[in-house]
Amino acid sequence: MKKFMFLVDRIRGMQDILPPESDIYFNAELVMRSCAEFHGFSFIRTPVLEFTELFNRSAGDSSDIVQKEMYTFEDKSGRSVTLRPEFTASVLRAVVNGLYGNAVWPLKLMYFGPCYRYERPQAGRYREFFQFGVEIFGAPLVLADLELICLACDIFNKLGLRNFNLEINAIGCLNCRKNYLDAVKKFFVSIKDKLCETCKNRLNINPMRIFDCKNPECKNLFKNAPHTVDFVCTECLNEFEDLKKLLEINNIEYIVNTRIVRGLDYYTKFVFEFVVNFDGTDLTVCGGGRYDNLSASLGGPDLPATGFGIGFERIVKLLQRSNFSKNKQKIKIYIAYLSENAKFVAAAIVSELRDLGIKADFDIVGRGIKSQMKYANKLDYNFVAVIGDGELNKNIINLKNMQNSKEISFNLDTFSKDIYNYLKKSFNKSEFDILNS
Repeated sequence: MKKFMFLVDRIRGMQDILPPESDIYFNAELVMRSCAEFHGFSFIRTPVLEFTELFNRSAGDSSDIVQKEMYTFEDKSGRSVTLRPEFTASVLRAVVNGLYGNAVWPLKLMYFGPCYRYERPQAGRYREFFQFGVEIFGAPLVLADLELICLACDIFNKLGLRNFNLEINAIGCLNCRKNYLDAVKKFFVSIKDKLCETCKNRLNINPMRIFDCKNPECKNLFKNAPHTVDFVCTECLNEFEDLKKLLEINNIEYIVNTRIVRGLDYYTKFVFEFVVNFDGTDLTVCGGGRYDNLSASLGGPDLPATGFGIGFERIVKLLQRSNFSKNKQKIKIYIAYLSENAKFVAAAIVSELRDLGIKADFDIVGRGIKSQMKYANKLDYNFVAVIGDGELNKNIINLKNMQNSKEISFNLDTFSKDIYNYLKKSFNKSEFDILNS
């Protein structure tokens, strides 16, 4: 195939999401939104561009996002603006400024869209990436965190992802966090000479960020570092025990990982991650936790909050190895035609099938019958019907099942309704509704 050097190439770190991969994105988003809606969440959309101060104050000056990963620039009015690196701060701003006075509490919101971080592009990691996530506002009880974890489990099950581990950790409230930070700093100061340069810098800004280091030598040093659960107050520890008890009651297996701190400074009390092993590497596909103090720190009301985010690129990687996109494929019928007269009939039938909720298509570029059949085969059409002058004279149409090559004849005048009824009988009701919803 001839390749062209187009006048303008895409920006490094950005991505074109093309079929068939884009179909996985689309269908996975539908599954996630459907699951969240079933759990009582409403959809929210926020601007991709925000004032930089929002992320500086929410993510924390010590976070990698603020220090080196944000797309920040001045607009024509000289104001510092940033392409959103994550959703939580934007959603919280929208809630406080737009929904707070009229909201019915607790407020349960879901979102999906692109985020931007200026980090080095590598396999599976882009400067533009997509996130699906949910937030619950106004719910101080640990039951809200259970709700999130149950929703995430529901989503992964619906996507067909079974082999994941839920890891949880108690990181304490602002009061007990101070004692832990002092202990962590003291520990890392004692081994400062063995740390990488990045960790040495983090030691002076926020020692907890050292646990995010991917350097194997640094990670090996963490084994003897203080654990967060040893420093949390009685209230936080009791809530963490409640969370574990609730997970056990709901038959949700979990692992307590005392090294999870998450990459943003606003998390408090407890955090969690869903981890999947991919080619021998543990991938975090979902992460979240509680952030009760974020609203007040940004000048808003005291507003208990908890949420999670799912990285779409990693989910798509996993789904590409499964039958996910095939399982979500709709029933598709291609109407091929052999003559000028048959062309008009094919166009009418396609319109009728679409009105009945069945995906249908026909040739619009003037291909011969062999090319039409090749086209239908390449795009995995489940059924193909061929119309020529012979079929018009007999007032019949033959429908071919592309999987088993069986053909069935239908009356041309009632083909659309007859094929609809035939498909409903061929698939059970739930399967037919899913395939054509």
